Amino acid sequence: MEAHLVDWRKRHFGKALAVAFPASTAAVAQIVKLCAHHRVPIYPQGGNTSVCGGSVPDAAGGGIVLNLRRMNRILSVDARDNSMLVEAGCVLAQVQEAARAVDRLFPMSLGAEGSCQIGGNLATNAGGTAVLRYGNMRDLVLGIEAVMPDGTIWNGLRALRKNNSGYDLKNLFIGSEGTLGIITAAVLKLFPLPQHNVTALIAVPSIEDAASLASDLQSGFPGLVSAMELISSSELELVIRHIPDTARPLPTQAPWYVLTEMAGADDAAAMSDRLTDLLEAPLAAGRVLDATIATSERQRQQLWHIRHHVTEANVKEGMGITHDIAVPPARIPQFVRLAEAALATRFVNATPVVVGHLGDGNLHYIAMFSHGDWAATADKPACTAAVNHLIYDIAAELGGTFSAEHGIGSIHIAEMERYKPPSELALMQAMKRTLDPLGIMNPGRVLPPAPPAAA
Repeated sequence: MEAHLVDWRKRHFGKALAVAFPASTAAVAQIVKLCAHHRVPIYPQGGNTSVCGGSVPDAAGGGIVLNLRRMNRILSVDARDNSMLVEAGCVLAQVQEAARAVDRLFPMSLGAEGSCQIGGNLATNAGGTAVLRYGNMRDLVLGIEAVMPDGTIWNGLRALRKNNSGYDLKNLFIGSEGTLGIITAAVLKLFPLPQHNVTALIAVPSIEDAASLASDLQSGFPGLVSAMELISSSELELVIRHIPDTARPLPTQAPWYVLTEMAGADDAAAMSDRLTDLLEAPLAAGRVLDATIATSERQRQQLWHIRHHVTEANVKEGMGITHDIAVPPARIPQFVRLAEAALATRFVNATPVVVGHLGDGNLHYIAMFSHGDWAATADKPACTAAVNHLIYDIAAELGGTFSAEHGIGSIHIAEMERYKPPSELALMQAMKRTLDPLGIMNPGRVLPPAPPAAA
C-alpha cells in the first residue's frame, strides 16, 4: 500500500486500513455504503499528484484509501456535440489524445497531465496553462456522476450547455476535494482543434514589462491567446540545472520570461509575422530584450518542456515553500515587488522562484531554501507558517487569494480560518454536515472542524 500512503513529493505520509480499487460506480457505491455503516473514513485518490496533502490519508490509520485508477474508460466521444463521457480514473493525457483523435481539443493542460486523473482535476477544480482562454476545470465540464456519502449514486451526466432546472449540483462537487462525495464520471466539453499555433518565449527586463507585454499580446491577438506563462530567471536556471535535455532557449539572460502561445485558423507563418511586428516597438523601447518563436513542433515542445518541468526542478533544488496565490492580473507587478522586498527583509536565505499564469493572475511564488539551509532551520513548521503568512497577507491586501488552483488539502486549513469570512465558512460547513453527516468523506481536508451546534 506504500505508494498510496505518501504524496509524490514525499512530504505527506499517512496510514490506512486498506486501499480499495473499484472498477465501477456500483462498486464505489458498495464500498461507501459499507464504510458509512461502520463509520470508516474514506480518502478518495486519483493520480496522487496533489501538492496540498489532499490525496493521502491522515496518520491515524483508521480509514481506507479509495483509488479510482481502474475506472479509466473513455465511454464515448461525440465530435458533433463537442462532448466526451469519461470515467474519473482516466489520465488527463489519455483524454487529450482521445479528443485529438476526432480532431477536437480538450484544453486542460498541466505538468502532471501524464499521471493526474480527471476525477482529481474535477475535485480540485484544476487550472493549468490554458485557463486564460478556456477556463478552469469547472468551465470544461457539462455533467458529472458522483457517489454520495451514504452510497447513493447521483447521475448528472448531461451533455447540455444550458440547463436552468434548479440548483447546479455538479458545482457542489467540483472543487470540494472529495469531502462531499466521490466523482466517478464526467461529461467534458470539447473544442474545435486549432489548425495552427505560434509559441514564443520572450525575455523582458522587469515584471512591469511582462505585464505590459501580456496586455499587448491579448490586444494584438484578440481571442487567440491560449497561454501566457510567467517564468522568473531563477526558475529557468533551476530547470536548466536539474532537468536533463533542457537547452538554454535564448542567448540573452533576463530577469523575467513570458511563454506565450496563440492558436487559431490563421496560417502559422502569418501569425508568426504578426507576432514579430507586435514585438518591434517594445524591442526598440527596451521593454523586450530578446525573443524566440518556435518554427517547428519540436521547438515548441522544447519551450513547453521548460514550463512543464518546473516542479520537478524545484524539488531537486531544495525546500521550496510554495504559494498558489492569485491577484487581479493588473496587480501582479505590485504583488511581486512587495513579496520580494518582504522576503529579502525577513528571510535572507530564501530565493524567490516564480512561475505562473500571467493572464489570469495566478502565481506560484516560491521561497526556495537550499537543502543545507533548510536542514539547519530549527523550527521548520514555524518557519513555513511565517513565510506563508508573509506572502498570503500581501495577496489578501491586493484583493487576492491564497489558493488559486491547487486546492486546500490538509495543509491550508489554517488559511481557511485566517482568510475566509466566518459567514462563508459557516455556509460551507453547513453543506458538509448536510451531505456528509457522519463526516467520513476525506476528513481533515478543505474545512476546519465546525463549531458544536447550539443546544
